[in-house]
Amino acid sequence: MNRITLSPRIRMTPYHRSVVEAGVSDISVYNKMVMPTSYGDLLAEYDRLLNGVAIWDVSVERQVQISGPDAHVCAQYFTARDITNMVEGQGKYVAMCDHAGRILNDPVLMKLSGNRYWFSIGDNDMLLWCKGIAAERGWDVDVTEPDVSPLAVQGPKAEDLIAELFGEHVRDLKYFWFIETELQGIPVVLCRSGWSKQGGFELFLQDGSRGNDLYSIVMAAGEKYDIGPGAPNHVERVESGLLSYGGDNTPDSNPLEAGMGRYVDTDTEVEYIGKAALQAVVANGGPERVFVGVNVEGELTEAWPLPARTPVTLDGEQVGTLSAIVHSHRLGRTIGLAQIARTVVEADATVEIETPEGRRSATLQKLPFL
Repeated sequence: MNRITLSPRIRMTPYHRSVVEAGVSDISVYNKMVMPTSYGDLLAEYDRLLNGVAIWDVSVERQVQISGPDAHVCAQYFTARDITNMVEGQGKYVAMCDHAGRILNDPVLMKLSGNRYWFSIGDNDMLLWCKGIAAERGWDVDVTEPDVSPLAVQGPKAEDLIAELFGEHVRDLKYFWFIETELQGIPVVLCRSGWSKQGGFELFLQDGSRGNDLYSIVMAAGEKYDIGPGAPNHVERVESGLLSYGGDNTPDSNPLEAGMGRYVDTDTEVEYIGKAALQAVVANGGPERVFVGVNVEGELTEAWPLPARTPVTLDGEQVGTLSAIVHSHRLGRTIGLAQIARTVVEADATVEIETPEGRRSATLQKLPFL
């Protein structure tokens, strides 16, 4: 049996007691926090996400808060997307890059009241990056990690449940838009968002001492919808073509290679880190690699571990890397995600993948699968 040794350097989430009582069976470490990944029946969790409503502890989705008089110019400098017209209550999916245009994170950026912005980050220590650059630039801002811990409610019945808890007006929220509100005295930011394509909301808890209270309230209201626990689902996210930062991209990937082209603005007057490098990529004809789906020959008889990115080859030469492979229950076949040379993708070539079960051929397709 494998074990993860915990220490004070790895934080528990505000919902820890609740997820233990719900039967959490598997955990990982993400953003230096414990992240629940399964409750012992992945197929049931997948079915719940697709057909009902699931509750996910995603506290590991930490926030980097930028506040103060220069908050907007600072947030813009970190964002490879023009946010000039953002308004309070709006979120945008953005790329954060280094000066060479390499992607450092793919957060949702949220503009809150009080001249505050939140970068809702993936697994990378962006707090130190933002603190350092803001100080070096001399901006009048505070860069902090606030007491904010998201709880996701996902699935086709999520909207009915959230409307029952917060009111019918939540049905009018657009994707990535949010309201600052409370639930039975517990302060939350309610956002239509979540790392699935099945619909849902995230409740950004703003008082970590009330985590188990919030979890209990949502679970009690969700009983009539047959709510149950879960976690970001690996199979559904592959079917949906959702980027997993740090998993699907390589350290030298730019956001155009990671499938984020429509969220990157290069023809703009605003300044941001990596802009010149990304403009050069566009001027040279586009990214060298493309984030694509792969349809793998044969059945997946067991979960193939991918501790490192698996080489994808064509005529014996490596042309890309495979980052995920699953059996798609809805498609009835083996599928995966890969970053492949653009020339190979444009030629619609059939590639090969080395697997624990032998070499397999694979065809390529645009994402998402579904």
